[in-house]
Amino acid sequence: MARLFIVRHGNTFDEGQTVTRVGARTDLPLSNSGRIQAIGLAAYFREMRFAAALASPLIRTRETARTILSWRTDSPALLIAPFLTEIDYGPDENEPEWKVAARLGPALEAWDRDAAVPPGWIVDVEAIRAGWRGLITRAADLPEDAAALVVTSNGIARFLPDVADAAPDGIDRKLKTGAFGELAVSAGRAEILRWNVRP
Repeated sequence: MARLFIVRHGNTFDEGQTVTRVGARTDLPLSNSGRIQAIGLAAYFREMRFAAALASPLIRTRETARTILSWRTDSPALLIAPFLTEIDYGPDENEPEWKVAARLGPALEAWDRDAAVPPGWIVDVEAIRAGWRGLITRAADLPEDAAALVVTSNGIARFLPDVADAAPDGIDRKLKTGAFGELAVSAGRAEILRWNVRP
């Protein structure tokens, strides 16, 4: 089986900074703690030779992916996959988290729990799921022992469990910053083996 390692980019805010809802229109680089998370991921994956590597066009995902890939001289070129771009948080884009929570209330809890899109957010759920299905189909053509790196954001990663054939019980859809999930892919089957692993 080929394996996909789905990585969420590192932090974009450090302790003491005002955390905002960072979406597709807020293209921030990694913060200091985010760079440390990326280095931790690179150290964790240092023995793995990736056959392919993809990231969204956003700076934070490209920076995370390039840090991981930089630890090996035989890493593949990083490919940009637009479907991995974070969602658009509409009126909540780049707003402080406390303000987003006050506006949305239980709708924010439903997003975290069920990936139910809150009012005003711009999310093409079926297009995201189709993107994941397409990636899984392509991954099934990789050699049996191949591994691929995929770096994205929380709003995109949370829809991967919807298209997997199997996942751990009680999976938390929210992929934490600097964490990864592992997906085993073979012809006709995709199984999430691990999720929310932080090195």
